[in-house]
Amino acid sequence: MVAEVAQNYPLKSPYSSFNYPRPNELGCMDSFLENLKELARCDEADDSIGFQHHRIQVIQNDLVFLRSFLENIKEQRYQNGKLQAFWSHVMEAAYKAELLIDLALVGDKCEDSLDAVSRDINLLKIEAPEIHNAQTQRVNKTSLHIPSQLAAAMHDEDLVGLDDEVEIITHRLTRGSKQLDIVPIVGMPGLGKTTLAHKVYNAPSVRSHFHVHGWCRVSQTCSKHSLLVQLLCSVDSRSPDEYLKEDENNLANKLRQVLLRSRYLLFLDDLWDVEAWNLLEKSLPNDANGSRILFTSRYQNLSLHFKPNSEPHHLRHLTGEESWTLLQRKLFGREDCPPALSEVGSQISKLCQGLPLAVVLIAGILATTAQDSWEEVAKSLSSIVLEDEYCMKALELSYSHLPDYLKPCLLYFAAFQEDEVINVRRLLRLWISERFVQQTEGKSLKEAAYDYLTTLINRSLVMAVRQRNVGGAKCCLLHDLVHEFCVKKAKEESFLYAIHSWNPLCLTGPSNPHRVCVSNARELKIWELTLIFPNLRSLILFGQDDFKHEEEDLRILLPKLLRVLDIRNLDFRYSFPMEVVLLVHLRYLALKRIPYIPSAIANLSRLETLIVEDPFGTELPSTIWNIKTLSHLRVLNYHGVWPMGFIFPLGNLEGSPDLDHLDTLHLAIDPSPQSLQKILRKLPSVRRLKCMERWNSSREATRNCNEILEFDGLNQLESLHLFRFHGCGFKFPLNLKKLVLSHNRQPWSEISTIGKLPNLEVLKLLEDCFVGEEWVMKEGEFPKLRVLKLSELEFRNWTAFSDNFSRLEKLVLHSCEELEKVPSCLGECETLEMIEVKECPESVVDSVKQIQQEQIDMGNEVLKIEIDEYDTSISSEE
Repeated sequence: MVAEVAQNYPLKSPYSSFNYPRPNELGCMDSFLENLKELARCDEADDSIGFQHHRIQVIQNDLVFLRSFLENIKEQRYQNGKLQAFWSHVMEAAYKAELLIDLALVGDKCEDSLDAVSRDINLLKIEAPEIHNAQTQRVNKTSLHIPSQLAAAMHDEDLVGLDDEVEIITHRLTRGSKQLDIVPIVGMPGLGKTTLAHKVYNAPSVRSHFHVHGWCRVSQTCSKHSLLVQLLCSVDSRSPDEYLKEDENNLANKLRQVLLRSRYLLFLDDLWDVEAWNLLEKSLPNDANGSRILFTSRYQNLSLHFKPNSEPHHLRHLTGEESWTLLQRKLFGREDCPPALSEVGSQISKLCQGLPLAVVLIAGILATTAQDSWEEVAKSLSSIVLEDEYCMKALELSYSHLPDYLKPCLLYFAAFQEDEVINVRRLLRLWISERFVQQTEGKSLKEAAYDYLTTLINRSLVMAVRQRNVGGAKCCLLHDLVHEFCVKKAKEESFLYAIHSWNPLCLTGPSNPHRVCVSNARELKIWELTLIFPNLRSLILFGQDDFKHEEEDLRILLPKLLRVLDIRNLDFRYSFPMEVVLLVHLRYLALKRIPYIPSAIANLSRLETLIVEDPFGTELPSTIWNIKTLSHLRVLNYHGVWPMGFIFPLGNLEGSPDLDHLDTLHLAIDPSPQSLQKILRKLPSVRRLKCMERWNSSREATRNCNEILEFDGLNQLESLHLFRFHGCGFKFPLNLKKLVLSHNRQPWSEISTIGKLPNLEVLKLLEDCFVGEEWVMKEGEFPKLRVLKLSELEFRNWTAFSDNFSRLEKLVLHSCEELEKVPSCLGECETLEMIEVKECPESVVDSVKQIQQEQIDMGNEVLKIEIDEYDTSISSEE
């Protein structure tokens, strides 16, 4: 098989012509030049890279000159074929040089090849002035800026001019037959089917009519298992982890029991084919009680397969006036459109042909376009014909108007699967590891990366689907069409190659891709990847289920130039994949179920992010202190009850270097002040820390401790999660903004230490963190608290003063079964926006409703109340 693959896909010479990634080419060259500077700072006596440092210096100097020249011609090159050809030659030579230097770092002998590329770069440097003298007159393009009055006002639930549609769908759901009925909303992509369906699904009249409400997102590859898990989670709000391990029959039975003898509404978003319906239908109870299935689909006749006489609701296009209203709302919010832009703006909205997706995409362009350039946008739109490819052309226009540095960030979404809800922190770490993010003065790389994401959200290319309590989006999602565009464009630009099924002999794609993601590749063999993609820089493997490879498949080298490796769907429970430690360029590594971490991990001297999911062992070797670049160490324990963290070695710490760049850490430790301080002193820059007691702790048997654990020496610490330190006291840094406590069993009197923190904004008190029946908040405590969550606490009385809630925006109460009521002074809180109550006594619900009435009397119409009332009968049965 190896010979067969090699014959079909012979390895190409690394310095032969190849398709290099084209988005943000200058940014990629900047990243390469930074790497060259780092190499130049190495000791010249160190011959480990296999060639003389002066070669790197020559290449670096020539590329710095050429980089400056390319900056000067980046606009004219589109109107001048000779400039464009020169640009391409320079970029290709730079990519070849980077490839050869990286190969030399892993031990390949390529001095002759590098000399040849160095000569090519020098010739291009000599040619540049001649090109400059012969170039055509520079073409001045209208500069683009972001006018303050054109900041896009984004509203996730914008629904313009479709009140009649809402009324029709609502009537079909709440009236008519007592039998199970199907209500389809159909129309072309981008018409707003999902927006309309969500509006109806969440309408008070619809919510009150049905006893049970559930919804799921149906993708082209959605399995019955995924469908059932989504529905069950939406029905009872439990975590997916509780259902993921159960088989389909158990899930189907649970869903049937939930729906039995209830009038239910199930919403299936973006239904693709009959198969998904067939998967669900078998899980529904026979009795209907006037239940309804609401679904959206781009296919008009799909519902006839379910119910022959069902009538689909064809969603109409917006009128020209409605399109103009939507465009103004996206651009100006509640402000009026400037008179000078009214005529051209109205013309642009009509060119969107009544398609809401096109309107919001064009709004994203106009929001960052100078006012005197709106006519140019109108001309570009007027050349687009409304056919099946209309939205793709609108997306192409949005893409072309992006700043160059944002283009790779958008195309990187092609690495994820369709309909995948993407964790923002994971995405930003990947962007940083890929070197897409430029250092900005006064901001960390993470903050700069989040600014990039915010820009993409404001341009309506990315949707924020879950918000953090404080600090922006938690998860994001792409519209199907935007994802499809990213996949096609990423392949076209040789940026990233997405493989949806693995068949190496039928594989077609870029000849030399830098990034590959493989989804559902159960038949994948690692050695095939290495043969076909020897110069790969990033590899992400997806799969709905974990799968194990045969041992012989793992005993081969991975592509040796990898910088990003995410193989969290491979099961390594019996051995650590030692091939990984040979990847000296690696910056991002994500593994699953590894039994240990070897000392050879120190070979990864450039490693920045290490993520281990559901590990069997997290003890770090003493060599970990030698990886000075580490900034992100996380343990993800999705299927376990208790969180887990890395165990740091404590021996010989005095002679070990500090991990100065470590920003995020999940730490497991014996709860002694001495052990903790030894480690924390080596981690001066930690900003986010989750700290828990080791399971095999030396005090496991007694569970008693009067020690004080000191975190106040961490001057950069902003977020702290403490778990399972029974009976310990704590000292906190004054700059702390977020604190989460769980299973620490402190007396309520100790909470005053927390109340005095001057900058605390988010406080989550979870199961068993404090013991006792009464919490008395003292005057002046919690001066900046914005979010307070209390979950599974056993206290009965809660006393507070109005100044404790002077800035409170959100209160969450979950499963506080002994609590009698919330403090009445909450009714005086002018900043309150949300109270969420779940599985709490009726007296708590009554006190919250009283707060709501007081807020209404104060004129606070912003406050939202979400109540999932406590059901004692269900509780006793459980």
